[in-house]
Amino acid sequence: MTDRPRFEQLALVHMDAAYNLALWLLRERADADDAVQDAYLRAYRAFHQLQGQDIKPWLLTIVRNVCYRRLQERRRSGNVISLDEALGARPGSLAAEADFSSPLRSPEQAAINSSEQSVLIEAMAALPPAFREVIVLREIEELSYREIADVIGAPVGTVMSRLSRARIELRTLLTRLMDRDGSNAM
Repeated sequence: MTDRPRFEQLALVHMDAAYNLALWLLRERADADDAVQDAYLRAYRAFHQLQGQDIKPWLLTIVRNVCYRRLQERRRSGNVISLDEALGARPGSLAAEADFSSPLRSPEQAAINSSEQSVLIEAMAALPPAFREVIVLREIEELSYREIADVIGAPVGTVMSRLSRARIELRTLLTRLMDRDGSNAM
């Protein structure tokens, strides 16, 4: 147990990043909580295998693997959640609890931000998991291409290609969703 203080020092600072990745992949807060807990336990048990001091890509790789394993279990058990249900405002869902707005904004600005956020969340949720994860790792967690390559176990060129395709797909989805919402506006 001599590694425990070192593990805590290096790993706990990345708990938010681990949870963020898990939440975007699994889209349910309870599932993300469980996945992060499982991933941290696995990381602690394998901590002796870590080489170097940069634990974040290694830790996020474990989180990613745990999440994909859970997604496979969902598919096998037939417990797949529909996109409409996933984007509904159920307590604990990503769509119900996302709030990226500043508390200093006017009510009008808050309404606009809320609408924009819901469109972004809907578009992100519609992306395939492989695209969603590279967007989250690059744009939200700000990992380098090399770190993303380490996390997903792919060459840097694949990361760059996948990220480019993910951005194009996200842009297409956002355009489609904004056009849909614009046609419903007064």
